This record gives sequence, structure tokens and C-alpha cells, in this order.
Amino acid sequence: MNKKIWFVFTVLAIGVAGYSISQYFIMDANQAGFVQMKLMFLSKLSTFWYIMLFIHVAASVVALVIGPYTLSTNFREKNFNLHKNLGKIYLIGILFGSISGFYLALHATGGLAGKLGFTLLSIFWLISAYQALARVKEKKILDHQKWMIRNYSLTFAAVTLRIWLPLFVLLFGIENFELSYAIIAWLAWVPNIIIAELFIQQKLNKSHAKVMHNSNAKGQLDPEL
Repeated sequence: MNKKIWFVFTVLAIGVAGYSISQYFIMDANQAGFVQMKLMFLSKLSTFWYIMLFIHVAASVVALVIGPYTLSTNFREKNFNLHKNLGKIYLIGILFGSISGFYLALHATGGLAGKLGFTLLSIFWLISAYQALARVKEKKILDHQKWMIRNYSLTFAAVTLRIWLPLFVLLFGIENFELSYAIIAWLAWVPNIIIAELFIQQKLNKSHAKVMHNSNAKGQLDPEL
């Protein structure tokens, strides 16, 4: 990944992570924008809902911050053992984040469309993490990298959601929040996964093909290889 792009991703991830920790664990969670929006449509939120929210925020923050380092080639090559350990922590974050996110999705604002959008996000988030884990256990490193890119694009929905949300409120007003949120439930992650696939096809596959071509060419020149 380009260093400038990696830097932007990392800054945005840390920024959203810091904002979330501040909102839910340092300040009064009831005053957080997300909770306030929920209370616009519900008179009360259950204790279990809050527990799932706190688990989701904590686990997602861990994954969001660690993710860029697991994707960095330079970091992996210089700190391989640390890369492996961070990867394990990242996947644990995804496990708890996706399960709690699934519960929250079932109670999401935005009607059926909103619930379905966030439910599918939670399911694909967990499935792609499992695929990444399975591929690295099979020592299929390139496939592992592809699934990690797909997975982090879904993790990054935490950032893109917070970009789209104020924009929609500004454009369409708070009175249309439920409709806006139903759209954002899809807009937060579908473009991300599309961009991830394009990156995989245009960058990762081409780089791998180039390495294989150079290896084959070297083998043809050196009969002992």
C-alpha cells in the first residue's frame, strides 16, 4: 500500500477510535450522538443493548487501530512476530465486534433496510476474518492478504459511516434522519468493499504476477534453479 494512503487511513482510524473512546468511555455515553439519535425513536434503551454497544465500540476500536499495521508490508517484514500477535488481537476484536454488532444491527434505526444493511455488514465482517485466518493456516499468504484487505475495508466502515452521517444530516436535515440512516447502513461499507476488490485486482494481483514472472525468468536463465 502507498505510504501516503496508509498514513491517511491510519490517521482517520486513530481519529475515529479516539473520538469513540472519548464519547463512550470517558464522557457520558448517554450524551453520545448515536445514543441520542436512538432515543429520538425509542423512549428507553435496555441495559443489555448498552452492554452490547460498549463491547462493540471497544472491540471495533481495537480492530480499527491495529488494522493498518497488519496490512503494512514494511511493518510485517521488520516485525514479523509482532505482526502475528497483532493479527491475533485484531481477529479477536473482529469476533467480539461482529457478534455485538449483529445484535445492534437487529435493533438499528432505519427500518428493515437499515437493519439488513448493518446485519450483512456484521456477517461479512466475521466471514472475511475467518477466511483470512483459514488462508494463513493453509500458508496461502497471498490469499490471506486479500482477505485481510477485504476485512479491513469492512472494519473501516466505522470511519466512512461517520463521514456520511453528518453530510446526510447537513443535506437532508435531522427530520429525515431515519431515511438517511437506512441509506448509510449500506453506503458505509458497500463502496469500501468495491474499492478493496479493485485494489486487489489492480495492485496486489499485478504485483504477484510480476514477482512470479521475474522468478520464472531467473529460473530460465539459471539452469540450476
